[in-house]
Amino acid sequence: MNTKSDKMISIVIPVYNEASTINKLIDSLEQFEDCCEIIFVDGGSSDGTNSIIEEKYALVYSPKKGRAFQMNYGASLSKGDILLFLHADSFLPSDAINQIHKMVSQGHKVGCFKIKFDSSSILMKICGFMSNLRVRLRNIAFGDQGIFIRRSYFYELGEFAEIPIMEDYQLSIDIKADGEKIALAETKIQTSERRFVKNGRLKTMARMQKLQHMYRKGEDIEVIANLYK
Repeated sequence: MNTKSDKMISIVIPVYNEASTINKLIDSLEQFEDCCEIIFVDGGSSDGTNSIIEEKYALVYSPKKGRAFQMNYGASLSKGDILLFLHADSFLPSDAINQIHKMVSQGHKVGCFKIKFDSSSILMKICGFMSNLRVRLRNIAFGDQGIFIRRSYFYELGEFAEIPIMEDYQLSIDIKADGEKIALAETKIQTSERRFVKNGRLKTMARMQKLQHMYRKGEDIEVIANLYK
């Protein structure tokens, strides 16, 4: 069922050296072309990512590399009443736009999708389950869950903190401090497990928990970012 709305959605996608996989995302976005503004924000790719994107979609170049900087820059150039921030290795469910309009019409200012990873690994299934549970119980959403937010509320919160990592975590902290609930969509976004596979699934999960703990304690963000790399 289509949920009609006069509110425009802008999909903002930060990219950096995604030439080997970006075509999959481009293909997946075709279904949303007629109902959304789609903006890719490049952080200085050197592998031809920009040329691939420019064949079909609007591409802007961020003055500074970094996911937070790129998303804020893309948002500043967008026209949407609702901003949807999408990672380059995440793929929206077919009813994503209806889900967003439905939740916004119910009064929610911000939300995200349930997540599932493109993996048959039981560890990744557990990771997806725990990520969804985290939103419900702790009101914390991460960027790979496709965070969407009313434009006015995004700027009321002060945009993404322009830090090298944890910008999505900080946004959730700000939302939580403001007393707003992050709505969780009924359907699932599919996200690549590539960052987990690269350094080992369990090792990556443990490291992310450690880095989040360090961030909550107020440790140097540059140290945290270097540990993440």
